[in-house]
Amino acid sequence: MEFTASQIAGILEGEVVGNPEIAVHKLSKIEEGMAGSLTFLANPKYTPYVYSTKASIIIVNRDFTPEQRLNPTLIKVDDAYKSFSKLLSYYNQVKFNKTGVESPVFISESARYGDNFYMGAFSYLGNNVTIGHDVKIYPNVYIGDNVTIGDRTVVFAGAKIYSESVIGKDCVVHSGAIIGADGFGFAPNENGEFSKVPQTGNVVLEDHVDVGAGTTIDRATLGSTILRRGVKLDNQIQIAHNVEIGEHTVIAAQTGIAGSTKIGRRCMIGGQVGIVGHIVIGDRVKIQAQSGISRNIKDDEVLQGSPALGYADYNKSYVHFKNLPKLVNRIENLEKQKGS
Repeated sequence: MEFTASQIAGILEGEVVGNPEIAVHKLSKIEEGMAGSLTFLANPKYTPYVYSTKASIIIVNRDFTPEQRLNPTLIKVDDAYKSFSKLLSYYNQVKFNKTGVESPVFISESARYGDNFYMGAFSYLGNNVTIGHDVKIYPNVYIGDNVTIGDRTVVFAGAKIYSESVIGKDCVVHSGAIIGADGFGFAPNENGEFSKVPQTGNVVLEDHVDVGAGTTIDRATLGSTILRRGVKLDNQIQIAHNVEIGEHTVIAAQTGIAGSTKIGRRCMIGGQVGIVGHIVIGDRVKIQAQSGISRNIKDDEVLQGSPALGYADYNKSYVHFKNLPKLVNRIENLEKQKGS
């Protein structure tokens, strides 16, 4: 895909300074810019690269005034960072705007899909699947019976969506994600063996939910495992059966959440956090990476450690943790002095 400076300025409502017909076909960092690429300047510390970059077009703030001669064409906008982000979104819309059904695929006779649908090769749509408009299903995707997927949702290659799952509008499910696998439910019997407890519920993702690559979200034993509107999950996260995550909560990679735990709205959870089952975490909670959560958490708490402490308490305690050998030596010396 190729765009001219004037076309880009039209998208961004910007002003061209230089050649309006110069074209670009790729994006680059400003320090790595090459001919035919477009970049941007938002952080002042990168200003020297404006004069050395080989990029053809640079997006800059309107108040930028060059101090020496420039080769690239400039596009002046109100906010270079936001404009570049807007351009990236537009670029992705064009890049991923595939339509049609490739071959071979399997589509059940009872499956239904809306306008501008794309389905990549070797994908599968089960019985009674309902898919909205502008949905993109990439190759090697499995979608089980009775699944519902809302408008403009994208399911990338290799994802698996088990039966009865409900996925809202404008969601993204990345490669290798598994939605709706059985929850980890087993009961011991009289022989000391474990018998499987049937997992008869489903998974519900509300609108604007992102699920990272390799993440698994288990179906509920009864009822639903629910991710509310705007939840963002990183890669390789485990969400167990009957978990509920509140609106606009974000969770980083390798976090595990055990069954039936409820997490509030607008929480921020770092990587490799472990959260036990059957607890309630309030709204706007922040949990630092590698923390272990084993109790109910009130609104607005900030936690770190395993088991997790209040963030300020943890930092104060850590000073003493580091000094423990010295403190032990002092106590031993005092005891020797006392004994003598």
